[in-house]
Amino acid sequence: MTMLQARDPRTGQLDYSFAAASRDDIERATNRLRAAGQDWQKLGLEGRIARLTKLADVIGQHRNAIAERLCVDTGRRKIAGREVDGAIGAIRGWIAQSPHLLPDGWTEGRMNPAIRHAPQFVPYSLVGVISPWNFPLTLSMIDTIPALLAGCTVMIKASEVTPRFVEPLQAAIEDAGLKDVLTFVQGAGATGSDLIDHVDAICFTGSVATGRKVAAAAAGNMIPAFLELGGKDPLIILDTADIELASDAALRGSVLSTGQACQSIERIYVAKSIHDAFLKKLVEKAKAVRLNWPDIGAGEIGPIIFADQADILQRHIDDAVAKGARALTGGQVETHGGGRWLKPTVLTDVTHDMLVMREETFGPILPVMAFDTVDEAIQLANDTEFGLSAAVFAGTLEEAEHVGRQIEAGGVSLNDAALTALFHEAEKHSFKLSGMGGSRMGPAGFQRFLRRKALIANTGTPAPIGAFAEDAP
Repeated sequence: MTMLQARDPRTGQLDYSFAAASRDDIERATNRLRAAGQDWQKLGLEGRIARLTKLADVIGQHRNAIAERLCVDTGRRKIAGREVDGAIGAIRGWIAQSPHLLPDGWTEGRMNPAIRHAPQFVPYSLVGVISPWNFPLTLSMIDTIPALLAGCTVMIKASEVTPRFVEPLQAAIEDAGLKDVLTFVQGAGATGSDLIDHVDAICFTGSVATGRKVAAAAAGNMIPAFLELGGKDPLIILDTADIELASDAALRGSVLSTGQACQSIERIYVAKSIHDAFLKKLVEKAKAVRLNWPDIGAGEIGPIIFADQADILQRHIDDAVAKGARALTGGQVETHGGGRWLKPTVLTDVTHDMLVMREETFGPILPVMAFDTVDEAIQLANDTEFGLSAAVFAGTLEEAEHVGRQIEAGGVSLNDAALTALFHEAEKHSFKLSGMGGSRMGPAGFQRFLRRKALIANTGTPAPIGAFAEDAP
């Protein structure tokens, strides 16, 4: 048995031990899930809705226990509670819309109306989910809920960085009577690799580097992979924008959750005519943001959850400063209580040869760069290997939309920033290296867990072989 340890991000202490699932453990879990899968499918959508309604209720009953563990996992209290409430809301939201997400009935053929076709939707028997550490519960459940409703069973490997929430959540799953269709396996990368070898489809949220490995393993097993990977999201602020509102959106979009979100704003491009005024306002607001140390119940910025990420943040800042950038706020990873923290760091005089403008940062760093023309801003925004999401702020929605339609990203927030973190109804695809597979949002987030079978019926007379003879009229 391999034992792993998890670090408390507020104290820096390794204070939690847990056993990594072996390949045999995964095999046993797989057998249990597959054995229950037929009955789960036979329940039909209405039956699964009833079971998942109970799950939402039971998670609500276990809310405090799950939120307390999430709080330790991530070092933040309010967002931990919101993750639990969000999971409950997501279950209820999917339940409400799921009866309306699939086409039904027979359709006459265009070439021959006597031949009709109807769809049948067949779920993947077992879906694997590999989730990251930044939103441990949210990203464990975001693919799981629609997959369960579709009729799949699900096995989740949560991040080994944030494992504590799994125990109380698994208890809720068992209390809801769903342990045979939904389970967690704990472990590190090897556990994730073993999971891919046992499932019929895989959902992964995480880095591009690991996503490539997941995609290769899935391809080797001839199973679909749904990947949401890194981002380097740009925000373009046009000269017509309200500086007060734009700076609010830029700051929140960049530093909420300590910037530890794939859809965080990581590059800010501002029209030269308002650049200085915007920068002054942004710096003023960034300086007012507080660490939630020593009181977890106060402040806006939590600790850096994954210790190694702190080194990446400092490396990006140091590289930028060495190449001519200036840090107007923050700029130095701090240690408080054994945890690692970074205050909002506004960088100016940045250029695209700096790591902070090229690589995913995943922290509260706000590099600001001026542009002369809108075309230049669009070019700069698209000068990246990522294409997860983006944002445009302008004086009117029409102006923002005109620019947003030219940005190479899957979701573009208009007159706000990072809206995909708050609004999950719009289908979108990741561009470039930011992922592949169907949208996890909107109706496609449900439909991708179903294989479509075509039933094709001839209501007329079958054609004889003679109709295809070379000398037939």
